[in-house]
Amino acid sequence: MQTAIRCTALTKRYNTRPPVEAVRGIDLEIAVGECFGLLGPNGAGKTTTMEILEGLLKATSGEVEILGLRWGRDDAEIRRRIGISLQETRLADKLTVLETVTLFRSFYPSGMTPMEAIEKVSLQEKAKSYVVRLSGGQRQRLSVACALAGDPELLFLDEPTTGLDPQSRRQLWEIIEGFKAAGRTVFLTTHYMDEAEKLCDRVAVVDRGLVIALGTPAALIASIGGEHLIDFSLLQKSHDLSDDRLRRVETVETVSREADRISLAVRQPHLALPSLVGLLANDGYALADLTIRHATLEDVFVRLTGRNLRDTPETSA
Repeated sequence: MQTAIRCTALTKRYNTRPPVEAVRGIDLEIAVGECFGLLGPNGAGKTTTMEILEGLLKATSGEVEILGLRWGRDDAEIRRRIGISLQETRLADKLTVLETVTLFRSFYPSGMTPMEAIEKVSLQEKAKSYVVRLSGGQRQRLSVACALAGDPELLFLDEPTTGLDPQSRRQLWEIIEGFKAAGRTVFLTTHYMDEAEKLCDRVAVVDRGLVIALGTPAALIASIGGEHLIDFSLLQKSHDLSDDRLRRVETVETVSREADRISLAVRQPHLALPSLVGLLANDGYALADLTIRHATLEDVFVRLTGRNLRDTPETSA
């Protein structure tokens, strides 16, 4: 397997008061041609990890290889072979789209023509428009066009669709899928779970600077014990309804609670639902509401940490 990214025992410590350990020993290996996602709440260490891999930050300790090369030794060659779209890219308002991409293309010894990069993100009709007149989605696509200008082998995207409308998000998804289809590698961070499930071959869930789960989206979802979840609450207080009692519901794998809401991971909802309704009726409980849904990566994170992916930890990084 050819490796696009490898990092071992990666750490980043800020000597503030008190000190902050943004990254606390991350090991990753990403294959060439893979779309890999780094997931976690704000402050989990995602952007710090990505900026170390991009060469924008120096790690406190650990080893990093990018396309078989090392920062501090092969910097110029790495930069020629990667493209970066930051979480927030400030572009000059008074340049046109074409002028902006032409400027970024000039940083590379070879690559696409500026118009080829613009066409990749479907902005050719805006080529002569000033950046200041672009919508948020168009600016984000322009940022990706700048990252593509050098025809990179490896593309870094830090939360590329945050704040975009659904149509703009899907347009960027198509760009990423096209890049990957050409045999190139994508490394992205996101806190949109549908995005990770749609785009990523594998994902790593990061919390407080550590990888707490790693695998394909399907495998991680299966790890919580069932592909379907039955979420419900009761008209009465539910603390008297024990987990052991709920495990008698047919095909239940796991039981979890959040406040007064109960969640059952089940293999076969068509068997579990009538079994649950019968059990509640027998014990004298009445449903306040009930939903059946597919399990997601959000459920994986909640099961592992007890928090939602969009919750912010006490210390940000």
